[in-house]
Amino acid sequence: MSDNHIPPEPHRDQAEGARARAEGSRQDAEQDRGFTEEHRMTAESARDDAERFRQLAEGAREVRDQHREALETLRQEREHLREVGEAARLASEEARAAAEGARQAAINAVHATAEALEATLEHMKVVEEMRRTLRDIRDVNKLDSN
Repeated sequence: MSDNHIPPEPHRDQAEGARARAEGSRQDAEQDRGFTEEHRMTAESARDDAERFRQLAEGAREVRDQHREALETLRQEREHLREVGEAARLASEEARAAAEGARQAAINAVHATAEALEATLEHMKVVEEMRRTLRDIRDVNKLDSN
């Protein structure tokens, strides 16, 4: 026998200890594998959540862009309406000035008509006066001839 010979009982105890340590290591490894699997599943879930949030953010950006475009369209329409309103105001001002000119022309026409009627009346008075004078002359001539 060799000097390194370990009696069977201590050898068995060592083997049993090594087996117990190996079993503990195996259990630790199994537990670590479980933790690793949980971490993997948690990481996978977090990636899925992150992807959903990214998609939501992308959707929100699209909605924001659509709102921005709608606001720009509204701004342009408002500007167009302002320009149309300004053109209408100018046209209204021109129409008012034209109406004022037409009113003044009508007033002038009324005054001219009144003056023409007054002149006609004066002429009629003169004509009537001339008739009376002619009648008086005729009456005097008739008396003189009689």
